[in-house]
Amino acid sequence: MDGTRTVLDVEEYPDTEVQKNRVLTLEEWQEKWVNRNIAFHQEGGHQLLKKHLDTFLKGENGLRVFFPLCGKAVEMKWFADRGHSVVGVEISELGIREFFTEQDLSYSEEPVMEIPGAKVFKSSSGNISLYCCSIFDLPRANIGKFDRIWDRGALVAINPGDRKRYADIMLSLTRTGFQYLLSVFSYDPTKHAGPPFYVPDAEIKKLFGSMCNIHCLEKVDAFEERHKSWGIDCIIEKLYLFTEK
Repeated sequence: MDGTRTVLDVEEYPDTEVQKNRVLTLEEWQEKWVNRNIAFHQEGGHQLLKKHLDTFLKGENGLRVFFPLCGKAVEMKWFADRGHSVVGVEISELGIREFFTEQDLSYSEEPVMEIPGAKVFKSSSGNISLYCCSIFDLPRANIGKFDRIWDRGALVAINPGDRKRYADIMLSLTRTGFQYLLSVFSYDPTKHAGPPFYVPDAEIKKLFGSMCNIHCLEKVDAFEERHKSWGIDCIIEKLYLFTEK
């Protein structure tokens, strides 16, 4: 049956440590926005989220939904339009302003008193609040707890050495009955330095397994022409659902 194996059958890559010392500064992320190096942004929204949205929301109303490292993700508008309350965090003020402009939403901005230099941008409707600061500073703002977390382009973008700190913050933001949806990529990390970084299954279990039941909802071939410049010929996107243990 070897002939029936597909790209989705690729096992975990063994060189899980090769990216562990990679560091991108917040300034480098801000420069990506200024230089329009934002191929990670999906103008049509995330198709796997769209497909599994009912599983994620479970028909519940008035949820609080958190978007770590949100960029200008159009899905924030999807949730707000369904009556949910959205909170995001993003280091690029440009990305946040573009979100409100492109979604044709009026907004206000104000300083976050607990975090020097930080701002929060709020839609006039009041159901979208985006914090412009480091994710690691965000807990000082006391943003409350969340029913849902949509982690796409976040865990995979965090410097590998900061993952434990990041995961601890994410878990601290969950409330009873939470659902946490995570998108990660699997590719040969010896061929591409990241980001997005390669996060193996074993590390996901180590980071979240003590508090969460972990279920892989789907794996899809995510290879696009642009990935050839990374020196890879295969990249798999995996969608995980975490629920409370």
